[in-house]
Amino acid sequence: MITFLDRIALSSASASIMDDLHISINQWGWILGMFTIAYAAFEIPTGWLGDKFGGKKILIRVVLWWSLFTILTGFANGFLMLLLVRFLFGMGEAGAYPNTSIVLAKWFPAFERGRAQAVIWGASRLGAALTPFVVLPIQQKYSWHTSFYILGFVGILWTLFWIFWHKEEPAQSNSISKEELNFIHTHRELNTDNCKEKTSFLSGFKNKNLGYLLIMYVCYAIGAYFFQSWFHTYLQKGRNISADALMWASSVPYLLAALGCFIGGWLSDKACLKWGKKWGRRIVPMVGLFVSGICIISASLVTDNMLAIIGLAIGMAFMDLTAPVAWAVAMDLGGDKSGTVSGSMNSAGLTGAYFSTILFGYLASNFGYYLPVLFIGVMVMLGAFVWLKIDATQKIEFTASNK
Repeated sequence: MITFLDRIALSSASASIMDDLHISINQWGWILGMFTIAYAAFEIPTGWLGDKFGGKKILIRVVLWWSLFTILTGFANGFLMLLLVRFLFGMGEAGAYPNTSIVLAKWFPAFERGRAQAVIWGASRLGAALTPFVVLPIQQKYSWHTSFYILGFVGILWTLFWIFWHKEEPAQSNSISKEELNFIHTHRELNTDNCKEKTSFLSGFKNKNLGYLLIMYVCYAIGAYFFQSWFHTYLQKGRNISADALMWASSVPYLLAALGCFIGGWLSDKACLKWGKKWGRRIVPMVGLFVSGICIISASLVTDNMLAIIGLAIGMAFMDLTAPVAWAVAMDLGGDKSGTVSGSMNSAGLTGAYFSTILFGYLASNFGYYLPVLFIGVMVMLGAFVWLKIDATQKIEFTASNK
């Protein structure tokens, strides 16, 4: 929740920041994209570090880093400073979700991965839904700067809790019974004996399954990052939504998306038990992305604001059926290299989202807002068909390094 509160805060404060710092719509696209490309660049190495040193240690560093740069966002005094802060923010936040996957892989049986990821991603969407209700009132009473100071401090408090509460391995916890510990170890499908063996990172990319997973996630991330970056601005400047309606209009899609995450992970786990992991992991996100693409395309073409908001909200809900399933599949394929595989997946998605975020600004300024939203809907729909090539039963093998 805190991850997305901090991440979406910039988008929620976009109009105030752009007016106060005299930032153009094209410059704003670069600021949004700078976070994304930095996040993408450091996602894989931070996931790899988590595989090597454990999710707990890396998440401490990740949350402290991004909390510091959340606070520094409030001190930005112009385009160049905000551009630099957002790059460093993205650099620091990179690895948050791959290392969360490492934690889940160690603490949950394999057949509960969809539901475990659903809770994580559902919470992230709830955090995003809360953001306008946190940021906008603080802006109105104090300033946009103050909202970033407060959110950064919340992240620091979470880190202190995490340090003392979380244990890297279930066996280190005094609150878990021997029966539950045995159950987790028996069913989590981790080859911990080889965790310290040096392997070639690039050897995993010979697996076609991973390639298709990366392509699918590019299509999904282009849609997801529209809602994280441009959605609030689209409503405000592209749809001329009133200030009174803006909080609800920008929050409802995330509330439905949270529901989509919870349902997607639960349905996928149930489908795996009924049809096996291959189709159980495919069918839910396939339907989700296809329906989402139709909804987003339709919303881009209608002139009625209420219909557009409803279409986008439903589209986001169906799109986020994919989020927990995609990350569960990365865990299925990665095993004890879950951080590396999920980091690779997210890095690919973020790279696609970076170019899409930049392109959105130029398309919107030259052709209006309907065209970039139409493009996003088409890309999301294409992701549905890529799922036909992804097989969650085929674990990725990382061969031993020659060094």
